[in-house]
Amino acid sequence: MAHRKAQNQSTRWSAQVGEVWDQSVRRKTRSSGLVVREFPEAFPDDLPGVPPEREIDFGIDILPDTCPISLPPYRMTLAELKELKEQLKDLLDKGFIQPSVSP
Repeated sequence: MAHRKAQNQSTRWSAQVGEVWDQSVRRKTRSSGLVVREFPEAFPDDLPGVPPEREIDFGIDILPDTCPISLPPYRMTLAELKELKEQLKDLLDKGFIQPSVSP
């Protein structure tokens, strides 16, 4: 009886949310095209290569008694993970990046 009484006194709401996207309408943002069109040489379709070696080799000095920061992996959808793997493979093949040798 107490359950029914409490149930009758409570208000229940139900809602349904949906979105409709019109793909024929393209929204432009401030950065979507203006800068790219103004400076096309700064945004090539393919990277031209790595810069030449410099006389000075830069490094990061690590303080004693420090350890790497441990963070959980970033969660991705399968499509995002596939795209990331393709981009990493492309960059490895071109020599822009190399596998880590960190312990």
